[in-house]
Amino acid sequence: MHPKNIKHGKKRTIIQTACDDIAGYAAFHYKLVQKISLLGRSKSTLDSYTRHLAKAAVYWNSVPTKVEAQQIDDYLYYLQQNYDSASESYFKFTVYGLRFAYRMEGLNDKYILLPSIKREKKLPVVLSKDEVRRLLAAPKLLKHKVLIGLLYGCGLRCFEARNITIPDIDFDRMVLHVRQGKGKKDRYVPLSAVLAEWLKEYISTENPTLWLFNGRPDGRAGGDFDSRYSNRGINWAIHQAAKKVQIIKNISVHTLRHTFATHLLEDGLDIVSIKDLLGHSRIDATLIYLHVAQYDRVKSFSPLDTLYRLKNLNSSSHDHVTSCVLSNHIRECPCCSKSGLAALIG
Repeated sequence: MHPKNIKHGKKRTIIQTACDDIAGYAAFHYKLVQKISLLGRSKSTLDSYTRHLAKAAVYWNSVPTKVEAQQIDDYLYYLQQNYDSASESYFKFTVYGLRFAYRMEGLNDKYILLPSIKREKKLPVVLSKDEVRRLLAAPKLLKHKVLIGLLYGCGLRCFEARNITIPDIDFDRMVLHVRQGKGKKDRYVPLSAVLAEWLKEYISTENPTLWLFNGRPDGRAGGDFDSRYSNRGINWAIHQAAKKVQIIKNISVHTLRHTFATHLLEDGLDIVSIKDLLGHSRIDATLIYLHVAQYDRVKSFSPLDTLYRLKNLNSSSHDHVTSCVLSNHIRECPCCSKSGLAALIG
């Protein structure tokens, strides 16, 4: 059954359609949800796998574990050819969902036949400090200013910002308790004095009760169907602010987290401390910021600058041994030395 020919009732989701119309899918879906839950996977993983597997099932008019290898290839090829704007993401999460389902049912032969997903090596978009100042000055609503301030000033993921409650903010110790971040890990991050003043003003004005950022009331459609600020609402606030101050970079909510890490690195904080503030499990995920940070003493430049004498290579008083600030930092910093980074650079 071709996806574009699927007709959904006003209240039927793609998952409901699959459960209602495809023999055996309801039982498969229940087992899938149960397994994901027992393994402690996140809600976003649950939503992604169940939605993409339901769409595949409706396409095949069959439970995904019962289709032939050629049918799997046909559907994945269809996704590659027909989903323009988000084809790679759509394709990737469909494969991830199928892998999980085949492991769950012990179908190792079908698991092996699935294509491998190559991770793209893209550098993150990062804002300059001037762009961050402009972004913070853009919102008319104090709520949006505080939201942007938290995302940038504390390096939060979108769902972490949505989940902040009033007790999570410790004005005495000047820290924010980030609860159950990625990997269900808690962490503390420093609270800026500037952000603390904005938060106090916002709380006294808006008087939020549970969630710091309230969205639609319970019982109304929108976002994630609870009283928290929705993902869509947060994305809208960021893009409206960027549009207002004419930031032309392709930014997202996560751009502020990338900018947080990059600016801390440029300001001299060691990479291991940044890893902990971001809540990364592995240092590898944090090392990407070494490729985008600009160090004042070793800032990259174009040879055109020296060609036209716009930059004087002899203007620095530092000799060649001390010019590589990053290497020296890793060797001398106790945190970086303990992490094993010094061994990587020799």
